[in-house]
Amino acid sequence: MKNPSKEQLEAWRKDPNNWKCGVFYYNPEDERLLPPKREAWMGWTTNFANSKSVALLIAIIFLIVFSMAFLPKKWII
Repeated sequence: MKNPSKEQLEAWRKDPNNWKCGVFYYNPEDERLLPPKREAWMGWTTNFANSKSVALLIAIIFLIVFSMAFLPKKWII
């Protein structure tokens, strides 16, 4: 769906059918990379129905692991 309205985005976030096991957001219609979490004040989550969103999550995890494994310890806080 191209350019969904604010009301549609909010309806997707609140729809319990878009949340697998209550914590994993899965909505093939939602093209956002990082949609808000079920409780919007808590930040953002990954849309596991969007391959670009999953790729972003994997890249972030890779960067964290890479930095912990290969950067000098004095650079890691």
